[in-house]
Amino acid sequence: MMAHLQSSPVETSHEFTFSDHDFQMISELANARYGLFLQPSKKALVHSRLAKRLRALNLASFEDYCSLLNKTEGDAERPHLLSALTTNVTHFFREIHHFDFVKDVLMPQLIEKLQAGNPVRLWSSACSTGQEAYSLAATLVAATSKLSQYDIKILATDIDPQVVQTAKRAVYPTEQIATIPPFWRDLLTGSTRPQSGEFRIDPNLQRLVSFGELNLVADWPMKGRFDVIFCRNAAIYFDKATQARLWGRFADVMVEGGHLMIGHSERLSGPAQSAFKSVGITTYQKLAGPPAPTGTKDKGDRN
Repeated sequence: MMAHLQSSPVETSHEFTFSDHDFQMISELANARYGLFLQPSKKALVHSRLAKRLRALNLASFEDYCSLLNKTEGDAERPHLLSALTTNVTHFFREIHHFDFVKDVLMPQLIEKLQAGNPVRLWSSACSTGQEAYSLAATLVAATSKLSQYDIKILATDIDPQVVQTAKRAVYPTEQIATIPPFWRDLLTGSTRPQSGEFRIDPNLQRLVSFGELNLVADWPMKGRFDVIFCRNAAIYFDKATQARLWGRFADVMVEGGHLMIGHSERLSGPAQSAFKSVGITTYQKLAGPPAPTGTKDKGDRN
């Protein structure tokens, strides 16, 4: 689940003046670099989030902050800008119907493909702190105990380097699995046992997942095609044109018959609608035939 901007209590402090021009500059940078669509109604929230960065940097004004972001020295600050503007909301087996679909419907087909000597690739494209990717790994293990014999991997990416590092660490508070059924809890933890209020993901699951940083609105370096793509609760925070391009790009990098899972509040739009058919709750299958036009050809789409 991708990081996103959501409502939270807003500071009432007027320590820093935040002009419409300052907001516009930050909005344009966030949109150009990260695809974030900051509506004017979010101005007070953006002020609250970024005022903390001004204090941390000992800056006197938002004008100084905007100036920093547009300089070479601002490279180190931009990841902090992204983290300040976004909130990562996720948990293990969120929207569990997608995982049930993978286990009960897709895995028998994918196992046949693996047994024929073909690779299988899955992509958690807005993985946040890793719970989605590890839930997907546990789903694969639940379907077959012979994964080590096959060429199957999960790619998990997120735009925020800080959450990617958390995902790689694979250590979470025990409270995050307190309400998960014992069957899934045991698959996530394996032979490891919680210690000091934390638990570690089973190393067998970790080996199935490769984490990396990736901006969904920039070029994609992957050259292979995916059998399953999860992109849930991410596109809703892009504008309509960016959403339509994203769905088309997913179609471009999927095998024919591949499956796309999106968030409960999201809908396919643009030319990509003709590339997919609905096969379940916010679950779509790519149709045979030429991919939907995306308007641009990305460097990462060479296969």
